[in-house]
Amino acid sequence: MILLYMLAAYAAVGLVAALAFVIVGVTQVQPMPVTVGARILLLPGAFALWPYVVVRWLKSRGRR
Repeated sequence: MILLYMLAAYAAVGLVAALAFVIVGVTQVQPMPVTVGARILLLPGAFALWPYVVVRWLKSRGRR
């Protein structure tokens, strides 16, 4: 049961991080403008790989 709760927590944090990244962060990580279609395509990957996405996002904020 604990494993199921951990999986649910990982998914919840991933959803929040992916939405935040797609709405705000993608323009900070890459300098080019991003269309709505590209943001929709980025959402599943950002959801699945949210720890990596958050680390890259924080590193890109530190460079500016």
